[in-house]
Amino acid sequence: MQMQVEGELARRLAADSELSYPDYVVLAALGDHPDARMRQFELGEWLGWEKSRLSHHITRMVKRDLVAKERCPSDRRGSFVVITPEGQVAIEQAAPGHVEAVRELFLDHVTRDQLAALGDLTESVLATMKPPPCDE
Repeated sequence: MQMQVEGELARRLAADSELSYPDYVVLAALGDHPDARMRQFELGEWLGWEKSRLSHHITRMVKRDLVAKERCPSDRRGSFVVITPEGQVAIEQAAPGHVEAVRELFLDHVTRDQLAALGDLTESVLATMKPPPCDE
């Protein structure tokens, strides 16, 4: 179910905006953090992506001016990923359609009790998993 819903969300997002599904999740994650910025390794942990996948995707997003990379002043090896004004506009334009698609494809078909049970199940499963390593 998760793969089918996510696949349909990706198709709709691509048809309705200039963003891919991975673009959207990166921008949404950044938008949930202060100053719309995160250390690159933290973003990878947040998304559950491997270092190489994140690095390649961020490079593509930088080329499209959706995000920028900024050096971390306290760690010369580290960097921040920051939403650009163009990236902010892109996610603001894509978000209403994406939220409607999530509602249409998923939320409209479950009860509050089912959603609560899914939340409980998710917490139980995730509690058994080790967090990803913290390296950049």
